[in-house]
Amino acid sequence: MLLYTVAMRGTKAVSVTLSPELLLEAEARARREHRSMSELLREALRRYLTTNAEWDALLRRTHRTGRALGVRSEADVERLSDNFRRERRQRKTG
Repeated sequence: MLLYTVAMRGTKAVSVTLSPELLLEAEARARREHRSMSELLREALRRYLTTNAEWDALLRRTHRTGRALGVRSEADVERLSDNFRRERRQRKTG
């Protein structure tokens, strides 16, 4: 459950429900790093969003390449992988 509250300083307070175990881990990490829980969670969310943006960009590139190669199924991927390995072995053996 997320609950948003508008603060005067231009940020929003958010209430997040965590399992007891996750909360304990987060609190311990915040103490170790001398951070507030807000700082810890903001950084975690920032990293998550950045990582997902990079992953999404990679997926878009690979989908374009796959379409260009005519990949429509996992069988197509297997076929292309097998062909690539076979050609590489042939180049190595001369």
